[in-house]
Amino acid sequence: MKMSLKPVFVLFVGLSLTSCVAKKKLTALQSQYDKAQADLVKCGDSVQDYKDKLERMSKLQQESEAQKNATLATVQQRDQQINDLKDQVNDLRKLRDKQVEQVGNLTVLSKAANDNIDKTLSQLATKDKYINLLQAARTKADSINLALAVNLKSVLNQGLDDQDVEVKVDKTVVMINISDKMLFSTGSSKISPNANAVLNKIAQIVKSRPDLEVMVEGYTDNVAIKTDCLDDNWDLSVKRATSVVRTLQQNFGIDPNKLIAAGRGEFNALTTNDTSENRAKNRRTRIILMPKIDQFYDLLNPDKVK
Repeated sequence: MKMSLKPVFVLFVGLSLTSCVAKKKLTALQSQYDKAQADLVKCGDSVQDYKDKLERMSKLQQESEAQKNATLATVQQRDQQINDLKDQVNDLRKLRDKQVEQVGNLTVLSKAANDNIDKTLSQLATKDKYINLLQAARTKADSINLALAVNLKSVLNQGLDDQDVEVKVDKTVVMINISDKMLFSTGSSKISPNANAVLNKIAQIVKSRPDLEVMVEGYTDNVAIKTDCLDDNWDLSVKRATSVVRTLQQNFGIDPNKLIAAGRGEFNALTTNDTSENRAKNRRTRIILMPKIDQFYDLLNPDKVK
């Protein structure tokens, strides 16, 4: 019985010793694992720190690049300003040189100007006399035109409707506006029989003033016209003016050298063409009595002023 327990005891002791050794090794391995785990955490923190530092460095680099670009732009702007200032300086130098040259020229001219002062003063009296002559001639022309207008109104008002004939003085001329219904049929350039009465009275006044020229202007409304004989309102206005001029020459003996025919078409209207009454106002013939052009040239020449 005692012989059988000894091997069991030996086995138990051996197993106990083996168990102690394994436990120590396990404890050592657990310590190494914990340390490795702690080291891994530290490494992770270090990696994150480096990432944060790298991101900050990247931002700093971007800011530095932007600042560099801004600095370059500022430098370029300053260079452009410097170039502009240089151009201004050059322009000012040129202006200074030109002014210096002008001052020199003025110095030379001043002597000639002083020499001409006496001559200029001596001419002023003659010029004042000439101006007085022009003013007197203008006053005389205005008086003559006013008298002419009064005579025309007196003559034309006899047996004529005031609304169809208008006489007025405009600057140096007398104008007679005649409605188209007194002279022409609608859309026609042929003189009507009723026109002879008013044209005869105007002809008598013209004959009494051989120093006048007579311009006849034709006007229309804006209603388009196109016939076998007429192309448009320009054509109609010119032919109407020509018909009046021809009648004054052939029927009433007006010197053709004093006559001028002109067509104004639908333009230079007295009023808008939005109603039939306004269109009737615009359809007219204007006869202008005016001094001959050479008389104005004579007024500008003191040697020819009486």
